[in-house]
This record gives sequence, structure tokens and C-alpha cells, in this order.
Amino acid sequence: MKRTLLPLNGLRVFDAAARHLSFTRAADELAVTPAAVGQQIRALEDVLGVVLFRRTPKGLELTPEAENGLDALRAGFIQFEESVRAMQAGQSSKSLTIAAPRDFTAKWLAPRLAAYGRTDPDVRFAIVAADTVPEFTEANLDLAIVFADGPGGHEGLRLADGASVMVSAPEGGSDTLIAWPGCEQAEEAVLRVADAGLAIDAAANGFGRAHVPLLLAQADLAAGRVRALDNAKPSEKGFWLIAPLPQWRQKKVRALVDWLSRDLDLS
Repeated sequence: MKRTLLPLNGLRVFDAAARHLSFTRAADELAVTPAAVGQQIRALEDVLGVVLFRRTPKGLELTPEAENGLDALRAGFIQFEESVRAMQAGQSSKSLTIAAPRDFTAKWLAPRLAAYGRTDPDVRFAIVAADTVPEFTEANLDLAIVFADGPGGHEGLRLADGASVMVSAPEGGSDTLIAWPGCEQAEEAVLRVADAGLAIDAAANGFGRAHVPLLLAQADLAAGRVRALDNAKPSEKGFWLIAPLPQWRQKKVRALVDWLSRDLDLS
């Protein structure tokens, strides 16, 4: 059954005017002008087809029609408030579902989530592997990490300035170029792997050279598993934390975004 589209703003104004029996005091409560209250009441009367107030020498007076509906209206507003509180209760949840590329999770995200989890034993994570911008609603996601040149149509924060670097085994390895989907110089590659993380591992094992995002290679560079063959070069693409605005505003998401954007020492 199709629901009637309720004039909720007009009903809210009516409730305030009925409590005060004064357009002026209702206007003060609602932070509008008395004229605006009067316009809302007249519009509501037109929609409902009833007169809600009458002016008497003593002031405003509710009509019988208005009195008939007032108790149910106020009960409805109480239910609205309870509904809002129930929806906001989800803000207390500390379970986060995150979509991220597998190599990003292994090379960068996992140790930071582990460190974040140690700050609060009630935090829970679910990680979904995704290399492209996911469908947030279908996957019930709170946050996603994508390798892109921007956040697209979502709210977002870039984790670091986009930069890439060529890496190889510490002792040099072969001159074979290792490619992964989306990397530069892919046409010249002899060895192809599934992602940048595997390219770094292949380079560390002496298979050749890999041109990879600096953010993914930082831990391996610091640990001496690979060495940089050149200085980091600017790149249009980078890793972005993204989410639609409702998810982005969640307290638990904002706390995690703040944590992930810090320069953490995980050694």
C-alpha cells in the first residue's frame, strides 16, 4: 500500500504552535519568524482541508479537528525520536568492514589495523578484497581503500603524496622487468604478477626490477628486503581512503581514518 507523503515540517510547526497557543512563541522555539509559522499553518490547513486554529479575544484557540489529532501527532513525534536514537545507536558499534586491494592489506594496512586494535580490545575488523571502487551498500562497507587519482564521487583522504619507485633485490638481481596490472612500462615486462605486492616480493627474491607505489614498498625498503634503484617519482595515482558521506561521518570511521593518516612507527 502506497504511503501518504506527510507534510512533516508543517506538522512540526503545528505541534509547537499548539503547545504555546502562540505563533510568536512557536517562532522563537523554531528559530523562524511568526510570519513563517503562519504560512506553514495555512499551508498545512490547505493540505489537510481543516481549520486548525481560531483567533478569539483571549488569543489562539485549537479547533476540535486540531485537538482530535494532536495526541496521536505527539506520540508519532516521540516514535520518530526513538527511531532516530535507535539508528544512531549503531554509532557505538566498533565493528568495521573495509574493502582494500590484497597487496595493500598485506604490505601496509594489516600492521596498522593490528596496532589500532591494540588500542581498543572491542574493535573488530572484516576485510574484503577489492581492487576497484566497491558498491558500499551491497557489501555493507564502512570504508574502502582504492588506488586511484582521486576519491571519485565519495568523501576521501589521500594517504600520501602519490609516488612510485623502482625496486630490486638488495644485491641487484636480474634486469627483468616485473609488471603488475596498472603499472608503468608493462609492455616491456618479461614477468607479470597479479599485483604490486607480489611484484615487490618477486623483486626481493631476485626475479628482476619492479616499478611500484612507494607506500607499498616502504616497509620492505626499511627492512632491507629490496633497494630503490632510483629516487621516488611523483605519480598521479595514490591510495585513497573513501566512503559515501553517511559512512564517512560515522564516529568509528572518522577514528580509524585519523589513525591511518598518522605517520606511525611500526618497527
